[in-house]
Amino acid sequence: MNSQLPDWLYHVTVPRMSKVDKLIARMRNNPQGWDIETLKGLAERYGITHRQYGTSHVVFRRTDGKAISVPAHRPIKPVYIRAFLTLLEE
Repeated sequence: MNSQLPDWLYHVTVPRMSKVDKLIARMRNNPQGWDIETLKGLAERYGITHRQYGTSHVVFRRTDGKAISVPAHRPIKPVYIRAFLTLLEE
């Protein structure tokens, strides 16, 4: 141990992030290049419903009625990724 640092510093635990938290952090840091399947998986994890009935857009809807429509083509533009993350975090 380094004698200049206090002993308690060596016993501090850092909270661990789940895979979902890491994925959301990656999306927040780099909102480019994500696909619709990733968004669908996150939506299911957070209890947000999604639908796509033969259209080019997927509609994500929360239980309180707030919804966003995201184009299903790849790659999804960053503005839609940010809106999706806002929907998850509100």
